[in-house]
Amino acid sequence: MTEYDAIVYDLDGTLVHLTVDWGRVTTDVLEVYERARIEPPSSSLWELLERAEEYGLKSPVESTIAGHEHDGARASRRLPHADELVGQPESMPIGVCSLNCERACHLALETHDLFEPVDAVVGRDTVTTSKPHPEPLLETISGLGARPERTLFVGDSPRDETTAKRAGTGFEYVDGRRTLELGR
Repeated sequence: MTEYDAIVYDLDGTLVHLTVDWGRVTTDVLEVYERARIEPPSSSLWELLERAEEYGLKSPVESTIAGHEHDGARASRRLPHADELVGQPESMPIGVCSLNCERACHLALETHDLFEPVDAVVGRDTVTTSKPHPEPLLETISGLGARPERTLFVGDSPRDETTAKRAGTGFEYVDGRRTLELGR
């Protein structure tokens, strides 16, 4: 990792596995729309979240999802890649950038004693956009005082890879495959 000045990790699927039944979350969000007597624009959870503001439902939809994530963070399982985070030199700025809400990130990190080495945490509700938009990752990098071209983003999904590409960072999958090596 010496070719990078900072590392940012995704949370769920990278450092921990949140115990969340996403099908149940989707059902509960659909119920928010139904209680408001609004025809849901989709059956996709993330589209329901993205479109909630236009229907005046952003707060109850976000709250519904976050509640599940909070519970899932408390019951989460630590993944082997978390040991890499703990093993980084103290001089290496470390961040977490997640599609989960910020509070769930904090809860999961605290649950698994991973919070101390982390210098910046950005969740989907920290900024106005969410991954794969580059803003959350760039906000995390800014919080570390780092530059995108000298930062490695470690994640588990094509969404994470797209986020890294858009932000101009290096990217590595949790299995060690490095797909983007920018700024070298």
